[in-house]
Amino acid sequence: MKAVLLAAGAGERLQPLTSTRPKHLLKVGGKPILQFCLEAVKRAGIDEAIVVTHYMGEAIRSYFGDGKEIGLKITYIKQPKILGTGNAAGVAEPYLDGDFVLFYGDLLFGQDAVKDVLSKFKRGKTAAVIGVIPVDRPENYGIIEQDAEKHVKRIVEKPAAGKAPSNLANAGVYAFSKEVFDKIRQTKASVRGEWELTDAITMLAEEGKTVVAVELSKADWFDVGRPWDLLDANVWALKRMEHKVLGTVEEGAHLIGPVTVAESARIRSGAYIEGPVFVDEEADVGPNCYIRSGTSLGKKTRVGNGCEVKNSILMDGTHVGHLSYVGDSILGEKCNLGAGTIMANLRFDDGAVKMVVKGKVVDTGRRKLGAILGDNVKTGIKSLFMPGVKVGANTWVGANFVVERDLPADSVALLKQNGVVEPRK
Repeated sequence: MKAVLLAAGAGERLQPLTSTRPKHLLKVGGKPILQFCLEAVKRAGIDEAIVVTHYMGEAIRSYFGDGKEIGLKITYIKQPKILGTGNAAGVAEPYLDGDFVLFYGDLLFGQDAVKDVLSKFKRGKTAAVIGVIPVDRPENYGIIEQDAEKHVKRIVEKPAAGKAPSNLANAGVYAFSKEVFDKIRQTKASVRGEWELTDAITMLAEEGKTVVAVELSKADWFDVGRPWDLLDANVWALKRMEHKVLGTVEEGAHLIGPVTVAESARIRSGAYIEGPVFVDEEADVGPNCYIRSGTSLGKKTRVGNGCEVKNSILMDGTHVGHLSYVGDSILGEKCNLGAGTIMANLRFDDGAVKMVVKGKVVDTGRRKLGAILGDNVKTGIKSLFMPGVKVGANTWVGANFVVERDLPADSVALLKQNGVVEPRK
């Protein structure tokens, strides 16, 4: 049996992080999201994977190559246009010769999720098996409706609050017989102008084919759709990894709890690190700084003297100047923070932090959330970022500037002061 992974989307809700990379290559716990998917497939006993790409597909192909390092044979297919999950699945049909499993490549899931869906599929004559997860807010998900025999009748996309047929959300983890492709060809474009895989599944059920759901463990699955989800996903990955200290840890540095220090990384004296924390190759931490739980430091990152970094992701090549604070934030690659830069993560009123996503103000539901910076952002000394702001790639933020609202890419934000200079008396 082969696995199909859908990795074509542009990840617009994850901007500005996805302006320079596909969302499937965003790293948590030091590994791209798609790598967790591929490794789960391998551990579940599947040896061949088909990856459907479009947006920055060459970057995905370049990163994973033929899949040999993971132990998989990977075939890449380009979806000509991003026309929905049904269309994306359909382009894989010529490469399949029988039953298959399919996954959304922007999810985090473990091998047990794959095994649970496969086991249910092999147990009986089913046309499709859908992995589902119980959720607290069904209106944000595709929700399944079941009949008295627990067969899936349909999938309702984002039902109105209080109108959901259940609290079981489509988890994007499937097993199919090839007859699903007949239904994909019969589907019509949705209101978004896309051909949805869920519509094809509903058509299978309406035709009397057996479609069943299997409930997955919440601990074995994580959806990454919005920038702040990456912070929780990072903690998910850090808690599941095997931690090792291989690099240089100077006398006087303190590592508390599960901490990974890569072989070429350096932890200087006076650094205090509370796990789970991941420090990648050639990273340089300290002296006299505080790295708090839930933090991942990418390759060649630098955290200087007197800094505090809490529950954050610093991507490769990013430097945090001395006396800075980074709280609940994500910094893209090769950012450079001037001394005393502060990323505030808590509102004065202690309320939930809001963020603009695709032009709409969204309540993140998080009491603490800092800033999201694209690649190559530079800040001057004592710049200040208010909770929930985003800064586009290649933007410069001048000294003492307070970032209260999102800043676009390729811009310069400077503070103009009306200073007075007079002769000394």
